[in-house]
Amino acid sequence: LIVALNKMDTANWAEARYNEMVKETSSFIKKVGFNPKTVPFVPISGFNGDNMIDKSDKCPWYKGWHKETATAKVTGFTLLEAIDAIEPPKRATDKPLRLPLQDVYKIGGIGTVPVGRVETGIIKPGMVVTFAPANVTTEVKSVEMHHQQLSEGLPGDNVGFNVKNVSVKDIRRGNVAGDSKNDPPAGAASFKAQVIVFNHPGQISNGYAPVLDCHTAHIACKFAAITDKIVRRTNNPTE
Repeated sequence: LIVALNKMDTANWAEARYNEMVKETSSFIKKVGFNPKTVPFVPISGFNGDNMIDKSDKCPWYKGWHKETATAKVTGFTLLEAIDAIEPPKRATDKPLRLPLQDVYKIGGIGTVPVGRVETGIIKPGMVVTFAPANVTTEVKSVEMHHQQLSEGLPGDNVGFNVKNVSVKDIRRGNVAGDSKNDPPAGAASFKAQVIVFNHPGQISNGYAPVLDCHTAHIACKFAAITDKIVRRTNNPTE
């Protein structure tokens, strides 16, 4: 998380106003689960470009932002430096393969090519994959990204992969591909989920039947039983 305090030019770059906003925002983000010590606060003017890319001379009182990470303390001045200081997430290459299909194409001279983004695990040519819930198993002949052949597809990669002896009618958008030898995905009759309600005109109760969008799947479901209400700040159930 980065907090950019915009329109500082309309407050004449007043240090008191900056400190007030840092105090208020720190209190708010703490309530929703963030540690203010890990968050850089950057006073900027987006319209004039102050402290966006280059350090501004309009706030001599500003000594730069600082944040604590798991390994070190990081400092900087501009919003760009704060963005560059974001630690990239660890890709889940050690988990079983999960690749939700975005679409399935039939390409002349090649065959059936499912496409999607690798969420976890690794996909490689020669791997035997299973598509759930269609329960179709086949071998991956090749993996491509941006028309380039890959030796493997990693989490975050949007890939297309050619499969053997599978028709475009056998699999479809919303299916999930996984390694048939390492915890392959399977269909589920029910599951337990934590749901955040942003805005709803009516009342949500047992039997409520929404349409669920999960990755690329779009399917109707039903709330069989609401077990708890959860306090967002602590993630603990209340009732």
